Amino acid sequence: MSLPSDFGPPDEAGLPPEMSERDEATRVPLKLEDWLTVIVMGALALITFANVLVRYFTNQSFAWTEEFSVFLMIVLSLVAGSAAVARNRHIRIEYFADSGPASRQRALARFGALMVALLFGLIGVLSMRLVWDDYRFGETSPGIGVPQWWYSIWLPVLSIAIMLRALGLFIRRGRDEDDA
Repeated sequence: MSLPSDFGPPDEAGLPPEMSERDEATRVPLKLEDWLTVIVMGALALITFANVLVRYFTNQSFAWTEEFSVFLMIVLSLVAGSAAVARNRHIRIEYFADSGPASRQRALARFGALMVALLFGLIGVLSMRLVWDDYRFGETSPGIGVPQWWYSIWLPVLSIAIMLRALGLFIRRGRDEDDA
């Protein structure tokens, strides 16, 4: 197996060091996001496979699969975003974030974590209004007619989780500054 030249030599598992490094210690274990990702991906695969089988053998399809699959993909995106923030793998311009003196790198990492926390805190608070409106007005989902808030409640919950992961990263990067 050949690796691009910007990766270091592979470890015993054949992974480059950038991919095999250990997660930082966090108060809430990162296994939570990892297992949620596995469960959601498994559910998506099973739902899609069941729908393909039913469509193949009966020329019909389950009405609920598309609606539920879209919901699960949104949940998957938010859970993966939480894991990326906690692991400091969220999107950034690495030319600026990973160059220069270590003090500047830490300051930019803290600034980035704070901005992510503010953004997802705002999304969490504003989406609570959406959930309340869905509940108050009795909105139902277009596909199967279940209460819409069953789906929309997860946006503020997972946005607040991302915000908390970003605050945790902000605190850990502050500790790194104290240790340096």
